Amino acid sequence: MPRSTTAKRPNAAKVVQVPPEGFLTLAEFCALLKISRQTFYDWRQKGVAPRCHVLPNRQIRIELNDYKAWLAGRKDVA
Repeated sequence: MPRSTTAKRPNAAKVVQVPPEGFLTLAEFCALLKISRQTFYDWRQKGVAPRCHVLPNRQIRIELNDYKAWLAGRKDVA
């Protein structure tokens, strides 16, 4: 059988859908800011990450309002 000629674009930009209200998963948060999980964990250890909710299964969620407030607090007003 011949192979499919459809090629994947390796560096195609992913569109992240932000929920209108609720929580972001760690993957969504990292995708929005284009950072790695390790960067997030470094920020969290340094105390500069947004407030997080840790679920019973140890997954992290970030409340959308906390994310917006955290991001607004990072504006450079120079």
